Amino acid sequence: MRNEEFLRELRQSFPHAGTLHVKQSALLVVDMQEYFRPMAGEILPRLAELIATCHLMGVPVIYTQHSHQDSSRDGGMLAQWWGQVILAGSFDAQLMPEIAPLAEDKLVPKNRYSAFYKTDLEEHLHKLGVTDLLIGGVMTNLCCETTARDAFVRDYRVFFLADGTATATQDFQRASLTNLAFGFAYLVTCDQIIRLLVGDE
Repeated sequence: MRNEEFLRELRQSFPHAGTLHVKQSALLVVDMQEYFRPMAGEILPRLAELIATCHLMGVPVIYTQHSHQDSSRDGGMLAQWWGQVILAGSFDAQLMPEIAPLAEDKLVPKNRYSAFYKTDLEEHLHKLGVTDLLIGGVMTNLCCETTARDAFVRDYRVFFLADGTATATQDFQRASLTNLAFGFAYLVTCDQIIRLLVGDE
C-alpha cells in the first residue's frame, strides 16, 4: 500500500481533524543531524521547503540536536539500550547544512528521546504563546513520537508531519503513525501545511 493510501486510510479510521492555529504555532525540527542522513534523505527536500515557508510567514522554527558529552554521565538507559551514542562535537552530531538554523531560530540540545526532557523547550513555547506544535524530523518512532506524546500530555495540539518524518523501516513508520493518529496527533503533510501557511488552503 502506498504512503498516500495508508495516510488516507488512517484518517478514515481515526477521524480526528484539527485546523492549525497559525498564529499560535511553531515548527519543531527533531534531530536532523548527519548521523541520521541515510534515513532522512527522502524527507529533506520537503522539510526544507516547509522550514523556508515558516521563516517567510513568521512561524517560529525550533531545532533539537541530540548528543552526549559522556555516555557514562549523561547516557542513562538510552546509552545502555543502544550501546553507543552520538558524541557532542562530532560530525554525526552536526545539523544538516541544507536546513541549518537561522540566527532567530531556537536550538534545543537534548540527550533523551523527548525534546521536553530536562530542556527549556516548554518554557520557550510558553514565551511564544504556542498552542499548536508541528513536529518533523527523525526518528519517527523514537524521538519524534516520544516528543509528540509528551507534547500531548502537556496539552499542546500536535500536528505530526507524516511525510516529514523518517525512521529505519516502513513498518516502524506506519506503526508509529497509527499509534499517533489513534491517540495523540493530527496527521498532516508538509505540502498541506505549506498551502495553509501561504493561504492556498
